[in-house]
Amino acid sequence: MIDLAIWNLTIPVGTPSKVIDTPRLVGGYSDRYFRSGNTLFFWSPVTGSTTSKSEFPRSELRETFNDGRLRNWTYPEADNALKATLAINQMPSSGRVIIGQIHIYQGKGPLLKVEYLYDAGKKRGDVVAKYRQKPGSDDIAVTIAKDIALDERFSYSVNLSSAGYLKVSAENYSWGQQLSSSWKNKKLYFKAGVYTQDNTGYNDEGAKATFYKLDVGHQKK
Repeated sequence: MIDLAIWNLTIPVGTPSKVIDTPRLVGGYSDRYFRSGNTLFFWSPVTGSTTSKSEFPRSELRETFNDGRLRNWTYPEADNALKATLAINQMPSSGRVIIGQIHIYQGKGPLLKVEYLYDAGKKRGDVVAKYRQKPGSDDIAVTIAKDIALDERFSYSVNLSSAGYLKVSAENYSWGQQLSSSWKNKKLYFKAGVYTQDNTGYNDEGAKATFYKLDVGHQKK
């Protein structure tokens, strides 16, 4: 069973998008965009609503404490890890969905996006890490895994050490990079789910994924 006591959930309904708080999520919340049990199911149609700071819809978890307060951390406090095993079940016509993030609290642009990029012709997709070397800089993209089909299970892991070393792994490949110390005092948090990178099409178009495992850890130094 995946622990939901450390997350809240944004779903693509309402203006701005609705947030389901942690206690309600733990209590067994379910709708057409999210279902929990032994696995977690996420659905985010291209016609869904967005948050106030985004043009794209999402069905996505965000780190919290178990009382629902937002959890934000700075990387020197601990070794910080996000691990997931999932399958992508459906993709929008853009071929892009974000399945994990290290975001910055009240800042512009995440530190890291783990993105699945799908080629409809090949019927395969790649896992790409897009990171910012320092706050406000442009994304740098690194391919972490290749040729993953829809409905095929795969795993990824993200680690940001207390020394500021970012490591992303998927399947049999690992990549790492020392980040600028300008991230040191920024408040960060993990996200996971489906953040559909498309906002045009019919209401049955969008991104779907099933998560079989999802873990977060903050190992103190």
